[in-house]
Amino acid sequence: MNNGFRAARGAAPRRLSRALWGRPGRARPLALALGILVLWFVPGPALAQNIAIDAFYGHWSGTGVSESNISLYFRITSRDLDVSIQARGTGFVVDWTTVQRQRGNPDDPTPVRKGTAIEFVPSGMPGVWRAADAADPLSGQRYAWARIKDQTLTVHSLVIDGEGGYEMQIYHRTLTGLGMELEFAAFRNGEARRTAKGRLVKVGD
Repeated sequence: MNNGFRAARGAAPRRLSRALWGRPGRARPLALALGILVLWFVPGPALAQNIAIDAFYGHWSGTGVSESNISLYFRITSRDLDVSIQARGTGFVVDWTTVQRQRGNPDDPTPVRKGTAIEFVPSGMPGVWRAADAADPLSGQRYAWARIKDQTLTVHSLVIDGEGGYEMQIYHRTLTGLGMELEFAAFRNGEARRTAKGRLVKVGD
């Protein structure tokens, strides 16, 4: 067999390999496409499932740290966190209390206890609930809704003022192997005013 024939036979597999997988160090278009197809056609149960709302039921307690973008003396503060999530009728109630430390003397902040309770009912969309007392958002009253995505229950609370400005508060409560993680953000007209993160453990049903 002459050298030219052997070279041609060796070049053909290399050209095929490059067509399928790309050159070394470069994007591999077919490999990426095959990966996408595998993910696309994986049976449903193998993909992440939204957890049921009753997994969140119970009384949870913990602590967190808040960071403010509007306070000069209380930019970073600690807070105590409690939340109770219970079934009610065809929906559920989220009742939470926060002990804030962002007033008074920065060296010895004054604790302020704040509580909120919202009852949620089915919205007609899977995994989405609306507040039972939901009103016209332009009425100046709070408009709230909740949704579950994967392991996270998210509550949105929106208030629109008389000038068309708005305040939005978002609570992400995620179940983990160690309990519950909280991520909170408060916005006014799209600008972040305060964020908080915390960890809670289940202390009762």
